[in-house]
Amino acid sequence: MVKRFSTLSASAERVVDAAQRLIQQYGYNGFSYDDIAREIDIRKPSIHHHFRTKADLVHTIVQRYGDRFATLLRAIDDTGEDAPARLARYGELFAATYQQDRRLCVCGILGAEAAAMSPEVALEVRDFFQMNLDWLGKTILEGERAGLLRVRGSAEAQAYGLLSALEGAMMVGRGFGSDHSPALAGTTYVSNMLA
Repeated sequence: MVKRFSTLSASAERVVDAAQRLIQQYGYNGFSYDDIAREIDIRKPSIHHHFRTKADLVHTIVQRYGDRFATLLRAIDDTGEDAPARLARYGELFAATYQQDRRLCVCGILGAEAAAMSPEVALEVRDFFQMNLDWLGKTILEGERAGLLRVRGSAEAQAYGLLSALEGAMMVGRGFGSDHSPALAGTTYVSNMLA
């Protein structure tokens, strides 16, 4: 049974934190329970006590990551800023993640490894992307209606483009050793939509 992230003990939370960092650096197939045990100085059986399988652990990570991201999106909306400013803040979320040792978005890297995921984890990853696309589409449409954004095609297509640009910029930036790829991609994409 998958643990709900909101009911984690302090020890389980440490496991989730370490595993999330490892996913962001090495991907799903790039870490094991041994790696987690070494990183946080815990015995491997203790990890199994909290998370019977790696799929259970990753499912919990993705749930928590998605919930935290949803909270950040609500905080952006609560600023009351116009759509272009909110889209800029959205891009800053990716830049902030990437600035931590060139970490990738949890769901971005897991999406790239979808074939290795359990169906439950793959569904959580898709839900994360859909949440982002819905928020972006709504925000872009609002900006277009206010005359602040010029949208070619549909707001949904622009949302898909912006999300893809940010996720891709993290991967390409890591490949190039660049420290600024997501920030540059987000700023460029939003600037190209300004009316």
